[in-house]
Amino acid sequence: MIEDRVKIRIVGYDQEALDNVVKKFTTTLKEEGVEMSGPIPLPTHRELYTILRSPHKHKDSREQFERRIHKRIITAKLSQKALNALSGIKLPSSVSVSLVLESK
Repeated sequence: MIEDRVKIRIVGYDQEALDNVVKKFTTTLKEEGVEMSGPIPLPTHRELYTILRSPHKHKDSREQFERRIHKRIITAKLSQKALNALSGIKLPSSVSVSLVLESK
């Protein structure tokens, strides 16, 4: 048993895919009987890009693009068995997961 708590940070561009992964993680942790809290939604990071449509003239003609990054955190006390169960979950390409060990 790992004595320290682990923060599972899940980040993605697609909110639906992110929520599906979070649901898979929480059901897997509940099946393993792990003490957990979350998922906690963090603020969405929004990036705006403005680009000139024509680089040589018509400066007033611009196009704007936006990218949103959604984040969730789950904290849990993981056992080796639960960690192996989590590593078997398939992730879409738009979602990334990082584990941070939190010592007392």
